[in-house]
Amino acid sequence: MSVGISTLSSKSSIKVKGEKMPYFEFIGEDKSRKSEHAEKFWEVTQDGATVTVRFGKLGTDGQTKVKDLGSPAEAEAEVAKLIKEKTKKGYIEK
Repeated sequence: MSVGISTLSSKSSIKVKGEKMPYFEFIGEDKSRKSEHAEKFWEVTQDGATVTVRFGKLGTDGQTKVKDLGSPAEAEAEVAKLIKEKTKKGYIEK
């Protein structure tokens, strides 16, 4: 499995085959960071066996993490798992 991190230079959404993928926002108390107020976004895309996550504070370009999971089925399972984790933490799909 390979993992990479980079910063995006534009605010354009990451797309897979022309489709916009799930985009989530969180506004409220961030218990994981013990801060009283947080305004964050999180977005996930899948292209074959590759999963790309973009995240950061609202109003910024954020950063990205890319994982190669070996097969499209494993990548799809990873996307479903990540979405479940984020919605459990209070992220809302926009």
